[in-house]
Amino acid sequence: MNKARAANELLGQALQGDHEALGRLLEAERVALHRLAERQLAGRIAVRVDASDIIQQTFLEAFRNFPQFAGQDVRELVAWLQSILDHKVAGAIRDHALLQKRNVSREQSMDDSGGGGAPLKQELEADLSSPSQKAIRGEEAERLSQALTTLPDDQREAVRLRHLEDWALADIARHLGRSPAATAGLIKRGMQALRRQLQRMMDEG
Repeated sequence: MNKARAANELLGQALQGDHEALGRLLEAERVALHRLAERQLAGRIAVRVDASDIIQQTFLEAFRNFPQFAGQDVRELVAWLQSILDHKVAGAIRDHALLQKRNVSREQSMDDSGGGGAPLKQELEADLSSPSQKAIRGEEAERLSQALTTLPDDQREAVRLRHLEDWALADIARHLGRSPAATAGLIKRGMQALRRQLQRMMDEG
């Protein structure tokens, strides 16, 4: 009972413009709100959106909009905070869904260059023409291995994962911390450099 009374006293101070009192009230609700956010974010979105970020956004909005808070006790404050949190979680879920749709669309556009042109995958594989195609097939694996070492680290890793390990473009992008578009460009430049290096090695051999 004393705890509730103390909280209501803090709320009264906060309503009179005491920012420190408001901060103490919000901190007192952090754990409960964090648990609520985690439950609402459960699933794949939790990988991309951290509950702590949602809480931080909730508190920032609460500070900004506190002058519009019309409640008179802590229970109303908690309900108000939960409504802000619900709004932030809904926004995060919506943004996540839009991002997923954009990623799928981007990957489809990379697999199909449009206008009747060859898919990007085929275009990249076309770079693996003789002698590099033979090397990829294992006929000159040692020469390929040597040629790969001449590539920059990021290009070598991207080419290896795409053409030797058969990773999907999206998975390579996540692994390298790059966008799918940037990763596709990295693979293409790497293949071009690899092809030139293999040709030089063949000429010297």
